[in-house]
Amino acid sequence: MSTQTITRNLLSSPLLAALAYFTIMLIGGCYAKAEDKTTAIAPAVLVAPGVPVDAYVIKPAVLKDELEITGTLQPNQEVDIVSELPRKIIRINAKDGASVKAGQLLFEMDNADLQAQLEKLHQQEKLAKLNEERLRDLIQHEAVVQQDYDQAFTNLKVLQAQIAELQVMLNKTFIRAPFSGQLGIVHVYTGAFVSANTILTHIQDNSEVKLDFHVPEKYAQTINIGSLQKFTVASDTRQYTAKVIAREAGVDQNTRTLLIRAVSQNPGRVLLSGQSARMQLSLHASSDAIMVSSQALIPSSQGYNVYVVKSSQVQLVPIEIGQRGPLTVEVLHGLNKGDTVVTSNLLRLMPGATVRLVGLK
Repeated sequence: MSTQTITRNLLSSPLLAALAYFTIMLIGGCYAKAEDKTTAIAPAVLVAPGVPVDAYVIKPAVLKDELEITGTLQPNQEVDIVSELPRKIIRINAKDGASVKAGQLLFEMDNADLQAQLEKLHQQEKLAKLNEERLRDLIQHEAVVQQDYDQAFTNLKVLQAQIAELQVMLNKTFIRAPFSGQLGIVHVYTGAFVSANTILTHIQDNSEVKLDFHVPEKYAQTINIGSLQKFTVASDTRQYTAKVIAREAGVDQNTRTLLIRAVSQNPGRVLLSGQSARMQLSLHASSDAIMVSSQALIPSSQGYNVYVVKSSQVQLVPIEIGQRGPLTVEVLHGLNKGDTVVTSNLLRLMPGATVRLVGLK
């Protein structure tokens, strides 16, 4: 028997036809309820009007105004050790790079001829003294005239002056350290004949170092005598402190900068003259500065503007900026604490536009 024949026989029976109708209606009702339930779960999505933007509320911030410049380290004192006389060097007590004390003998020069001249003058001085003493006794008894005594007295004084002059020349043949410090490289050897002003070696006193640096004339009055400044050098990572001790009398007309000198202690002689020093000059600090993100700035021909949110609408506010940082800018005029500044979607905004705050800091 075929399927169509079986179906016709089932439908011909009243009882079976009613049962089939009831089953169909039950399945259809369950499907309709399920469909209604699904429709009720999905809520309507309501989007608030306005351009979505990020913004933040301005709060007082700490701002340190610092100026980074480069200075040069100088020794406390330094001189070239030179000969004042054209002489032959007979003894060298100086060693390359040695530390010496003030007055220490460094070089001795040939002075045999000067010693001989000095001995000759000493003998003449003895004779002149005897002659002066003898004439002094005679003039008291009016045995000689005053002119003879005056001549003898003058001869004695001239000889004594010549002895003093020769002694000065003798002292110059002994070259001593003018102050305590460190020697440089010795440029001569024993037996060398040197002329006047020949540099024999160099000496530096680097127990403390001087730091010379130039600041723009704008900050000429912000660096005070006695202030402490921090600096670093390339040879290590330590931070050193220098005390400002002097300022140049005027601003350099060529560079429009002011020369300032500071002094730093140099324990261990780790700081060397001629090194460059990088300084962070503390100019002034503020604890209630108004800072905005650099992303909020809108450049214009008159300066800069920012969008400020008021009652869900934005207003274009002109501002005056001050010190710049890596990510923020100081605002000197135009904004107040508590203002809400827009930082994103700036190209989609115009004055009076309605906005929707997506992120608020």
